[in-house]
Amino acid sequence: MSLLLAPRLPAAFFNTCRRLDLAPRKLILWVRVDRQEMWLYRQVFCRCRRRRTERFPRFVPFRRFVSSTSRFGTGQIADSGCTPLGLHRIARKAGAGWPIGTVFTGRQPVGFTWRGQPEAAIAHRILWLEGLEPGWNRGGKVDSFARYIYVHGVGNELTLGRPASRGCIQLAANDLLPWFDRLAAGTLVWISAW
Repeated sequence: MSLLLAPRLPAAFFNTCRRLDLAPRKLILWVRVDRQEMWLYRQVFCRCRRRRTERFPRFVPFRRFVSSTSRFGTGQIADSGCTPLGLHRIARKAGAGWPIGTVFTGRQPVGFTWRGQPEAAIAHRILWLEGLEPGWNRGGKVDSFARYIYVHGVGNELTLGRPASRGCIQLAANDLLPWFDRLAAGTLVWISAW
C-alpha cells in the first residue's frame, strides 16, 4: 500500500492521549488487527499558514509492516490468548545484541532458529507492552504487562499476515530489527480492531 493511501491515526488515539494527559513522542506504532498490519508514524512539524512563525506537530505514516495478532481474536482478559486493544507503551525491550534468529523463553535466549528451532514462537527481539488505560488494559485481570503482551519476531514468518499468535503482535525479523533500537521505551502503541 502506498504511503499516500495510508490511514490517518484515528481520533480515538488522540482522544485517549488527551484523557490520560500523555504527549505522543516522535514515533507511534498503530496495530490494525482487522488488516494484520502495523504502521509506524513519525512526528513532523508543519508551519501554520496564518502565522508563519508557529509550528505544530503532525503525525505522518512512515512505514507499513505485515504482522500477526491473536488467532483467538481481540480481548482484554488474562489467559484468554486474545490481543488486547487500546493505548499501550513500550515498557521494556529484550534481545539487544543477540544475532538474528535468537529464540527467547521468558525473555532469555534459549537457542537459535537455525539450530533446531525453526518454528520458535518468540525470536529475534522483544518489545514488552504496558497498557495505559486503567480498567481496560491496565490493572487486575486486564493488565497487558502482566499478560506478557509483546511485539516480537517469530521463527516461521509464513504465518505473518493472518491471525496466528496467542495475544502478541508478531513481525518479520527484517521489519523488527532495524527499528528495535529506534523505538525507545515509552513509545506509544495503539492497538485497534479496525
